Amino acid sequence: MARQGLTGILLVGGASERFGSPKALARFGGETLAERAWRTLGEACEHRLAVGKAADALELPFPVLDDRSELQAPIVGLIAGLEVAPTELCVVLPVDCPRVTPALLLELADACRDVARPRRGPLPGAYRRSALPALRGGPLAIHRAIAGLDVAVLDVDAELLVNVNTPEELAALDERRGDPPDGGRSASEPGP
Repeated sequence: MARQGLTGILLVGGASERFGSPKALARFGGETLAERAWRTLGEACEHRLAVGKAADALELPFPVLDDRSELQAPIVGLIAGLEVAPTELCVVLPVDCPRVTPALLLELADACRDVARPRRGPLPGAYRRSALPALRGGPLAIHRAIAGLDVAVLDVDAELLVNVNTPEELAALDERRGDPPDGGRSASEPGP
């Protein structure tokens, strides 16, 4: 059941240079990556919004908020989403992580102080609006921008965090699809 007071932010942008076409429209398990991520966010969150570039003109079954920037960087979509989210706490999901589960998103939300992230990187993650000043004024790399914040670092099953950068990676993931591991976290600890 969707968590009240939680917003899911789907990052649908990105240059997709290695992929060769917009990842959001690539198909995985009978749906596009964007549809899959949108559904996952809907299962976990009361509210959800998608952020990307209006210029990309992606034909998606939900609206996409323009991030209002020329820059191609996940931090731009993260900032744009946090600024308009109807809740203080948000979970953020890149479109190219099709194995992320609602349970993992909720674990990230539960662990969030300013930020909660997997050990391997800042996305997917949970972010509070308290992170906005650091994100706005920091470097383009999210992990550097949040370095001075109160960050919870979770050990997450690597299978849940697989992201796809090429059509071949997506095809290989689709072949071994099956159900992702349940939950995905084994421990939470403070960290950068």
